[in-house]
Amino acid sequence: MLLGAAVVTAGAVAAAVTLWPSGGGTPNGSKVRTGTSAPSPTRVYPLSQAPRTIPAVREFTAARGPGWRPASTGRVVVDDAALADEGQLLAGELGMAYAGQTGARAGDVELDVTGSGDQESYALTVRDGRVRITGPGEAGVFYGTRTLKQEVHGGGTAPEGVVRDAPDRPRRGLMLDIARKYYTARWIEDRIRELGDLKYNEMGLHFSDDQGFRVESSTHPEVVSAQHLSKAEVKTIVDLAASRHITVVPEIDSPGHLGAVIGAHPDLQLRTASGVAVRGAVDISKPAAAKIVDDLLNEYTGVFPGAYWHLGGDEYQALMAANPAASYPQLAAAARAKYGPGAGVADLATGWLNDRANVVRGHGRTMRAWNDGFYRSSTVQPAKDLQVAYWTGKEIGARPPADYLGAGRQLINYNDEYLYYVLGQPQTFVYPTGQRIYEQWTPRVVRGTAAVPAQYDGQILGGVFAVWGDRPNAQTQDQVAAGIRMPLRALVQKLWDPRPPALSWTQFRQLADRLG
Repeated sequence: MLLGAAVVTAGAVAAAVTLWPSGGGTPNGSKVRTGTSAPSPTRVYPLSQAPRTIPAVREFTAARGPGWRPASTGRVVVDDAALADEGQLLAGELGMAYAGQTGARAGDVELDVTGSGDQESYALTVRDGRVRITGPGEAGVFYGTRTLKQEVHGGGTAPEGVVRDAPDRPRRGLMLDIARKYYTARWIEDRIRELGDLKYNEMGLHFSDDQGFRVESSTHPEVVSAQHLSKAEVKTIVDLAASRHITVVPEIDSPGHLGAVIGAHPDLQLRTASGVAVRGAVDISKPAAAKIVDDLLNEYTGVFPGAYWHLGGDEYQALMAANPAASYPQLAAAARAKYGPGAGVADLATGWLNDRANVVRGHGRTMRAWNDGFYRSSTVQPAKDLQVAYWTGKEIGARPPADYLGAGRQLINYNDEYLYYVLGQPQTFVYPTGQRIYEQWTPRVVRGTAAVPAQYDGQILGGVFAVWGDRPNAQTQDQVAAGIRMPLRALVQKLWDPRPPALSWTQFRQLADRLG
């Protein structure tokens, strides 16, 4: 007969139901009848509740059982040798032994690559006193280990049942402007660990600008700033990122934002018809300007082996003039010589972008460029495989997102209204808050606060939170880490799960504080 019942409340540990066999005693201290042996009580558990994680899991099938928590006798085992890195990392984090390719037993965590489909999807099953994490790809299995790590954080229990999970958007990133503000390698590595635990999969490094060039170079050491990352440090960063299934996406912005290069090669600087030098811009009518940038692109494709590359292309000052042809007659003449009598400066700039794309494409990269590097007035069309990194509608010549999406381009959302953390808050920028992203932003909110039509949803690959160093001394790197902490958590929640969040902002913030 059933003598007890449990009441389950969210966030509470559920009491077990005790099932007493017929003919036995009562739970109120009554003795079991003499002359018979009393069988051990069998515990029956209430249905488990979905784990609370960031980002939230998308599907959970509840079950009855005690759940799982790491024990000193437990092990992490793998069914596929390729998962050794994931297994060793998890074992170290949970204080368990790593046992490699051995059979799983009670108390163990088992990792396996199996099945087909989204390589970032996974299933996490807690049953019979053990955990099994599977997915079609290593990335998905890794994300399953991140969910498990959060479930048992601080002595918690992974609930009995099955998590089935996958991201809504394939690109989820943080971009750091390390050109204007130098960040130490250790600080960058800490951000990679943070991103990995949150299931981000890319980190952008904007390492060349007017204020600095921050990665060691063998082809052009003269352009490198005194404070910079060595190639050995970059390799450590890239390798650590790869172990967390994060791709480092480099950016050498051109033909603007090249002040550090111009500092070593002043002859390449763009000048107006009256001879006034233009800050940060190279003269794209000069073959030597293309050569130095291509030298650097070719060199750094070996330093950054990931699949993605950012070409920049924004804010070329020549195209911000009221009459570019009159202000920069040498550019207009070069455009006509290359593209015909009707060509203009926008055509020459588009051709520059396409030529740089050809270099990077030769190394097998997928490329993106800032949206204001795609010019409405250009008859020369940007390469069809260029993805749009859409950041603003405020710049001269910037077009609505639908212009790019309607042309069939894929787009990555860098919306400067929500996703731009600009040190010192110059111009109209304010530090974005996690609450505003969490409550107002979605991947379709590409420009300002309005969403693009739903028909374009499939072309928006994801979003990137960008940290810019316009006033580099406005915050220390530790203040930056603190300032972007909640925005990063809010952003990944919105990129991982397309549904409105189940938690209020206050609940979400409390969860983030509990998980660390």
